[in-house]
Amino acid sequence: MKAIRVASFGGPEVLQYVEVPSPQPAHGEVLIRVRAVGVNPVDTYIRAGVYAAKPELPYTPGTDAAGEVIAIGDGVHHVKVGDRVYTTGTMSGAYAELALCSADQVWPLPLEVTFAQGAALSVPYSTAYKSLFVRARARAGETVLVHGATGGVGLAALQFARAAGLRVFGTGGTPEGLRALSVEGAHLIFDHTSSGYADKIMAATEGRGVDVVIEMLANVNLQRDLALLAKFGRIVVVGSRGKIEIDPRALMRSEGQILATMSATPEERAEAQAAIRAGLQARTLHPLISREFPLSQASAAHQAVLSSKAPGKIILDPTKQ
Repeated sequence: MKAIRVASFGGPEVLQYVEVPSPQPAHGEVLIRVRAVGVNPVDTYIRAGVYAAKPELPYTPGTDAAGEVIAIGDGVHHVKVGDRVYTTGTMSGAYAELALCSADQVWPLPLEVTFAQGAALSVPYSTAYKSLFVRARARAGETVLVHGATGGVGLAALQFARAAGLRVFGTGGTPEGLRALSVEGAHLIFDHTSSGYADKIMAATEGRGVDVVIEMLANVNLQRDLALLAKFGRIVVVGSRGKIEIDPRALMRSEGQILATMSATPEERAEAQAAIRAGLQARTLHPLISREFPLSQASAAHQAVLSSKAPGKIILDPTKQ
């Protein structure tokens, strides 16, 4: 089968499109023919060697895929050959024509959800769920600012928050992104490339501030977030591309918290997937796809995921050349 392999950490050029042996499922394992792969910013950090947890080299990147079950090992009962599924992790890597998964990494994909949308579910939606409801403990009636809301996690957080009865503020940096936030139901939208947008956010809360901030770029925004917090507000850091110096007195003013999210426990993963399934069934969750690349163009997809201004998720398609 064809797969992407990384033999050394580095730039997008280390993503090599090569032939590798096809995996076979053992006891408790599932083999999937991959129809779509979700490209996450964390994939680029791991590939560059700057992520906290580094895989053993060489490796095939990716955790999020969707496709069809083509073989199962003994002891697998919740899916069968031919089922449409999406993954919340893989054993062999998702950037490939086939992906080997443990049974607890495979979830049924509803017929009304496309493979591309299925590949956009795991990391973005589980991260958004954990950030909002496990880390920040957001409650109906509170105000949440999704700071950088046009990416996969940001749009997922917006959809989850809106469905849960929160007042949702979203920021974006392009006309296309701002239009997407309006369509997805943000109550108020702010252009984070404009000067004074933080003052407009505070004015929208009549000076009270926001209860929760879901922060996608902490190295740029964290100090600004501190000034936006309401009393006992919470900031959840989802992403950061560097260091930042902050003034702790701003946090003392609100008696707030700076929290973070990274990996999920099995219990948290199961809780998030239950919420995702319910949201898909209720049609309150609907991943937005930005661009699709052939699997062979994984390096271009990695460049795009960090530079693209288009709203939504970037997908790899192993069925296209």
